[in-house]
Amino acid sequence: MKRVGEVVRTAQGLAIARCPEGTTPEIGTVVIDEDLTEVGRVVDVFGPVSRPYVAVTPEDRTGLPALLGGKLYAR
Repeated sequence: MKRVGEVVRTAQGLAIARCPEGTTPEIGTVVIDEDLTEVGRVVDVFGPVSRPYVAVTPEDRTGLPALLGGKLYAR
């Protein structure tokens, strides 16, 4: 598994995660949490090139607040 980042906020139904330095997942990458549960897909990459943010569309929007502070990984 490759680390995608840590969820720093939610906005407009998306989970926003900050990527570790030197890591940028591709748009469309399937994202899972620490329990290996599928969370959603990367729909946007933005911010500084050295340490970008990714926007993840969650599978279940009701669980979105629970993702805050959690680590996400690429499958």
